[in-house]
Amino acid sequence: MPDNKSSGYTYTGSGTNSQGNHYCSRQGNDGGSGYHYSNTNGSYYYQNTNGSTYYNDGKGSATYNPPSGKK
Repeated sequence: MPDNKSSGYTYTGSGTNSQGNHYCSRQGNDGGSGYHYSNTNGSYYYQNTNGSTYYNDGKGSATYNPPSGKK
């Protein structure tokens, strides 16, 4: 897997689940872990190493949730 330490994380794995959705996991330099899914329906979801999340339904709507305790 590519090493992206300069970007604050290192890729730790990737693959395709039983529904055909691609996933990729990563480890943050700060110790946090994260992953993302790119789904067959065009949507995608990120769980970032800082605890924030981002979901895009692939149809023009997106939701971002900041890390716990932050606004």
